[in-house]
Amino acid sequence: MTETICPGLPADWVNAWLAAVGATRLEPKLRLRWTLDGVPRAVLCADDADPVRLLADAWPTRRTLQELPVAETWGNTSPVRRKVSVEDFAMRARAARSDSFSWTLSSTLTDLDVSASGEVSHAPFDPAGPGTIKWLHHRLVKVHGHVDPTVTRMADSLRGTSSRVKDNGLGFDITRLASQADKTAKWVDPVIEVLAFFGLALLPVRGAGTDGRINKSAGSSSRQRGWRRLSAGRSMRSFVWPAWTEPLDFDGIDALLDIWEWRDRSRWSRVAVHGGWHSVRYQKRGAGDTTRGYGSERF
Repeated sequence: MTETICPGLPADWVNAWLAAVGATRLEPKLRLRWTLDGVPRAVLCADDADPVRLLADAWPTRRTLQELPVAETWGNTSPVRRKVSVEDFAMRARAARSDSFSWTLSSTLTDLDVSASGEVSHAPFDPAGPGTIKWLHHRLVKVHGHVDPTVTRMADSLRGTSSRVKDNGLGFDITRLASQADKTAKWVDPVIEVLAFFGLALLPVRGAGTDGRINKSAGSSSRQRGWRRLSAGRSMRSFVWPAWTEPLDFDGIDALLDIWEWRDRSRWSRVAVHGGWHSVRYQKRGAGDTTRGYGSERF
């Protein structure tokens, strides 16, 4: 087995964790494990092949991204923008049911939680963007356009030595933000952002079937896989994620997330998990601050 240690993908950075998982979705020949360092690093593994080259060769084209079922226009269905009606979502979901990228809908939107105005709910990893940043798919295609997917460029990102670009990215990476003492631009690594999007394939969003049009006093019941309330009295959910020692492919990671007892550290070793983190939300600077971002704390 050939392995590539990725210092640019530390386990305590939620975008890096999503990117490492996304690599196994983008290239099924890859497997993922994490080092035993104080801050574990992703290790991409492959049988008799260079993991970096495999990943670079699997890089999605612009056309591939433009034709995802979550795109604004797709097939003969109604347009899907930031605000999506139940009817438009249902039409798109039915048409995309057999598409291999149907998860781009189910990991970002759900009609099992509907607002009083009749719009479907968005996942926490599908945040609203300010101004012309628009919706998640728009941001994905935009950030993808910044990068030339060569083996060298891929290796630089995995090592953590690549140059960032001026962009908001997907909109939830806390490291894209500057100090609160200044107003400098947001900067992201486009390779990490695109890979992180594919990591969302493991994280569908659901709801309790509530309809705000009928019961306008009911709160949102939408929930995305991996998002948990850390304590009984806590109203906001946090994303929780592990690091593990055994090389797992995409399906193996999927299974691990099902059996990982994130609350009980005494059981982590049974499934080769040696670290766990939860997300910490960006604290707004005022009522008009629309910034989104997630940092992390270790369990």
